[in-house]
Amino acid sequence: MAQIRVKLGFNEGSVFPLERRAMIIGRDPASDIPLNIESPASRRHASIKPLGNFWQIEDLGSVNGTELNGARVSDTRLGHGDEIVIGDSVFIFEDDMPIASVETGKGAFVPPSSPEVVALIQQMSQRTRLIEKEIGKVIVGQHEIIREVLTAIISRGHVLLIGMPGLAKTALVSTISKVLDLKFRRIQFTPDLMPSDITGTDILEVDEQTGKKEYRFIKGPIFSQILLADEINRTPPKTQAALLEAMQEYRVTASGQSFDLEPPFFVLATQNPLEQEGTYPLPEAQLDRFMFSVYIDYPTEEEEEVIARVTTSGQPKPLNKVLNAAQIIELQEVVRELPVSDHIIKYAVRLVRATRPGDARAPEFIKKWIHCGAGPRACQNLLLAAKARAVIDGRLLVTTDDVRAIARPVLRHRMFTNFTADSEGMDTDKIVKKLLEAVEEPGEKDY
Repeated sequence: MAQIRVKLGFNEGSVFPLERRAMIIGRDPASDIPLNIESPASRRHASIKPLGNFWQIEDLGSVNGTELNGARVSDTRLGHGDEIVIGDSVFIFEDDMPIASVETGKGAFVPPSSPEVVALIQQMSQRTRLIEKEIGKVIVGQHEIIREVLTAIISRGHVLLIGMPGLAKTALVSTISKVLDLKFRRIQFTPDLMPSDITGTDILEVDEQTGKKEYRFIKGPIFSQILLADEINRTPPKTQAALLEAMQEYRVTASGQSFDLEPPFFVLATQNPLEQEGTYPLPEAQLDRFMFSVYIDYPTEEEEEVIARVTTSGQPKPLNKVLNAAQIIELQEVVRELPVSDHIIKYAVRLVRATRPGDARAPEFIKKWIHCGAGPRACQNLLLAAKARAVIDGRLLVTTDDVRAIARPVLRHRMFTNFTADSEGMDTDKIVKKLLEAVEEPGEKDY
């Protein structure tokens, strides 16, 4: 049975069993889980409600917000052991439902015949919280961005990060590399950058004793584990293309020889949404190599106050390593092996096909606003990212909610708007949102 235990605050030590309905937490004495009337929380602060075989917490527009495991949330799924902070009270969500009892109707279950895999996935929920906690020592806010980058790493994918200067893009990637104990290199892309500046170059060496001459390959900065391609659109296509083989094949070919990249290998490329003069937009083929396109926005006023305070005083806090390269590779294999049901596959394919104006499933607004939709790689990335999202949450079950949660970063750079959409102020984010509302999950008639 699922329940909420009061760890700290009003009614400390009390346990509230959860019923199969929305249960309200708030200062209102009539709330299902009441708070102190003098608490800084709202009268109807949050609700906990069933969602299929899981439970979900939703902030009800409170003033001070709801925190889950140290991160402010609006609507998210709960896992056993999650810590919820509301006002001056701390709660623990507990669910003793055994994993083997989870129904597989709309998800996929990993049989307990592989205890090592099951244990590894279950441990990831705690490790994810530790990773977010360590990154939080340097990066204020950006919780969803951190989660998406981590999802891409576990999926063995790459990320295109778009945001204004000064939003800690470089600091974020550098911090993640330290917490995950990975080799980090940064390349500042400029108009005069050459492919050999990325992949490496041959140098002529002369043996002083024999006079023999031979070429030796000097590896470039791409031979790392996390590569930050800063302002990738400021270098010509020839240099941009130097990343293509590495991103797809995880190797570099130079002077007729192939050199494997040390796994795990992950590219995070940044773009400035302004100042497009003198830039070289990434072609569609290269955009498609990125699993996610992530938009990073300005911090909230509260977060910016914390940034101003923390970054102008004191010494940075030391970072602890949570995962290493071997563990990340193991998690990447787990993601590949984690099964999903036909229901999930059908839904992901249905979403992607609905982005194509010429497809029978395309809604009218797609035909009106999109001139080119997403290709098959979008289906692959939707499924891989959905599985990775389940893994980093410590879950064995992949659901359609996981697909919906990562649909925007997967699809936004694979859909291309036409003049009608641009003139009406419709961007791909708005279109993906409408698409998620329009595309129905597969029903009984589909099987």
